[in-house]
Amino acid sequence: MKFIQYRIGDIVQLKKKHPCGSQEWEVLQLGSDLRIKCRGCEHIAMIERPKFIRNTKKILNRDMNEKLDVIARKDDEPE
Repeated sequence: MKFIQYRIGDIVQLKKKHPCGSQEWEVLQLGSDLRIKCRGCEHIAMIERPKFIRNTKKILNRDMNEKLDVIARKDDEPE
């Protein structure tokens, strides 16, 4: 299983639209909860990390082939 590392400043597209019509959000703060800002109306919200990961479609401002973005779990590696 692979995990995506999110960084402050990432622009992500979520599955559902915000009431203003935008699907793009900017990551402002990381932790067990993430603080995100709507790119349409600049509304700031806090969202739990599992819910954020589940609702994220893609990261818009990064190349997903970068080595730093994906971390493989050690128990998934062949022995």
